[in-house]
Parts: sequence; C-alpha cells; structure tokens
Amino acid sequence: MSLDFEFTPEQKMIEESVWRWASGWLEPQMEELYEKDQMPPDLFRELGKMGLNGIVFEEEYGGTGLGYVETLLVYETIGRVSNALAMTVGASQTLCFDNFRRNASEEQKTAILPKACSGEYIGCLGITEPNAGSDAMGMTTQAVKVGSRYVINGSKTFITNGTVADFMLFYAKTNPARGAHGISAFYFLTDGVKGLHREKIKKWGMRSSPTALITFEDMELPEENLIGGLNRGGAILTNGLCTERITLSGCCLGSQRACLELSLRYAKERIQFGKPIASFQFIQGKLADMYTGYMASKWMAYSAAAYCDSLEKKVGGKGTDLDRKAAAALLFCGEMGTKAAADAVQIHGGYGYCSEYPVSRHYLDQKLWDIGAGTAEVRRMIIARELLRDDFGSGR
Repeated sequence: MSLDFEFTPEQKMIEESVWRWASGWLEPQMEELYEKDQMPPDLFRELGKMGLNGIVFEEEYGGTGLGYVETLLVYETIGRVSNALAMTVGASQTLCFDNFRRNASEEQKTAILPKACSGEYIGCLGITEPNAGSDAMGMTTQAVKVGSRYVINGSKTFITNGTVADFMLFYAKTNPARGAHGISAFYFLTDGVKGLHREKIKKWGMRSSPTALITFEDMELPEENLIGGLNRGGAILTNGLCTERITLSGCCLGSQRACLELSLRYAKERIQFGKPIASFQFIQGKLADMYTGYMASKWMAYSAAAYCDSLEKKVGGKGTDLDRKAAAALLFCGEMGTKAAADAVQIHGGYGYCSEYPVSRHYLDQKLWDIGAGTAEVRRMIIARELLRDDFGSGR
C-alpha cells in the first residue's frame, strides 16, 4: 500500500499557475469586490483562458480530461484568495456543468459544454427550495407535460450564481405521487425565458459570490430539455452531490491554508510586550491546531477525490462508499475550517475584525461549509447510514 501523497509534476504545475493568477489578478480586487458584493464579470473567461473551466470534461468539448483530484486542487488554490469565488466556480463547473455532462445526450453536450469551457456560459444548479432544504426529495416545484412542452411552477432558493447564470440545471417533480422516484432533471438557457424571475439574496458571508431566489411562473420548456430520462432525476441528484461535496471541500481547504499563512506572518510581525506574539504559547497552540486541522482535512478531501477518480462510473448515492467518503470529507473540512478561521481572527485581534484584513473574509465565508451542500447534521446521518449497512465490510 502506497502512502505517497505527493502531487505529480503536472498537478504541481496546475497549482502554481492557478496561484499566480489568483494572487496576481484576483487578490488585488477582493477587498472592493467583497465590500460591494460583486463577482468579477470576466471571472469565467479568465479561467477559460487557462483551461480551468472543464477540468474533468473530455477534450472534444474543450476540457482537459483530468480528474476530481485536479478539480479539488484548483478550487483549493482559488480558495486561498477567495473562499466565496472558489464556491462560485465550483457551483458552475462541477455542480452544474459536470452533472449535466454526466447525464446529457451527445447532442446536448456538444451544444453546451464548449461554451462552459470557454467561460461564455456561467452555470447554476437548482435543488434547494424555501421549504425543502435538507429534505431535497421533498421539493414541490412541478413540471407538467402539456403537449410537447413542460410547464414549470415553483421556486428554488440559495442558488449560487443564480442572478448571473446563462445556463441552469434544476430538478422538478414530474410525478409527485412517486415521491423521490418522480423527480426529473431539466436544463435551459436563461436569456429571454418567460416566467423566470431572479432575486438576489443578501448575505453576511460569501459576498462576491451571487446567490438568488429563483421563481418559475408557468415557465415553458421543450421536452428536449429533459436530461437523463423521465423520473430519473433523483438518482442524478444524489450522484451529483458526491462530487459536489468532494470538490467543494477545496474551498474550505484553501481558506484554512490562507488563515494559517496569514496568521503565521502576522504572529511573527506583531510586537506586544516587547516581543513577537509568535513567542507566546497560546498563539503557538492555535497555530499548531490550524496546521494539524489543515493537514488532516487535506488528507480527507484528496483521498476522497482520488477514490472517486479510481471508480469507473463514479456513481455515488445511498449504499456506496463514495457517499460516505464525500460526506466525511466536507464534514471534516467544514468544521476544521470554521475553527481555523476563528483562531485566525483571534490571533489578529482587533485587526482581524477589520474588513481590509483578508482573515475577516475567510471567517465570514467558512461558516457556510457547516450548512451548504447538506448541513453537518445531514452529513453525519449519511456517514452513519453507510457505516451501519450490512455490506460495509472492513470499515475502511
């Protein structure tokens, strides 16, 4: 059994190039973007120039044909500068377009994915509803077949990129009587669609990552906009949540690393009682905890991503080890990230409470990862369910 967790030369090159871009192009904008709660309008075209939008997409669609380890690495590196924008990128490229890629027809993929890779299209995914959060299968949005079209009514909330998306993948009940087995997946281009209403949600964290309440009022879609088959949306949804949780762990990881690096620098420079605060044991203890939490989180996330890459079909959901590993990765990364950010603010003292210091952004952003992509409580339920199933085997 190999315990070599080193990145390959190609992966190190990806990390270095993304870091140069994030620290050189993105970082100088972040204080203003966060204050105004704005996303850089050219963010996805910038990523497109570097070939980072379609990391796991096949080359014929403009992707790079790599894996979820590389995807996680990109999100972590962006997260070192902005947890919020790492999430925005992940919501578009993994939650939306990758899920679309894995379930759409060849004709559908050919029409959409090249523009997703170039950055011409920004994507969003619609699962959560005002009264269906953790209970995603309890959604009430309905798609009723009328002739050759579906009429959509309902709403989706907390939709990352919802106000700026050119493309949306979402789930609706097509046979409500069948519950989770009566859900279907649909997609559409947002430009000019009648019956679509988008309202920006104001948040105290994850600013610069736009979030929306989306309402469908008799919105019509042609039947060709159904993907994966009628009433097959439940399986598509649960499969997608695994790669979502794994790769979005990178947002937490990047933020953890930034909190540690910023705190180390500050602790060495800040003089109190005639010496750097790094010489105080209380500060040293926090730094040690931040490092340990980051390294453990990194192992959890990358081992889950590597396991996913090793699977031929990469299918998650109930009854799979991938579901357990994905939930565990984001659970641990989220909780460690929240603690690391709080420690970083404490080390910075009053300055950590000031918006011009990046640790304040990381502190505000990290809390979402106890909530988003399934709450910490739901992740524990998933892990326990998979631990207790009869075919768990050795428990690894």
